[in-house]
Amino acid sequence: MHLTAPATRRTGIRDTDGMAVASFVLGLVGLLVLNVFLGPIAIVLATVALWRGTKRRGRAWLGLTLGIADLVVLVAFMQADSTISWSF
Repeated sequence: MHLTAPATRRTGIRDTDGMAVASFVLGLVGLLVLNVFLGPIAIVLATVALWRGTKRRGRAWLGLTLGIADLVVLVAFMQADSTISWSF
């Protein structure tokens, strides 16, 4: 007796769409705070979403771009004041 329904392909697509959106949101928030953590997470989520074939490719590419921008901002601020953290 099976207590759960078999997994369908639609569930996997919805998960990758969620990853694409999450990478976009984390990349966007990472430009303001915690870019050392949120940038790499956004990059990984976007890469996995693209690799798995998300329907929201634009969001995934934006998340990937914003994740990289997070790291660029971090490096710029590290060069400016010689620390890992920065504040307004």
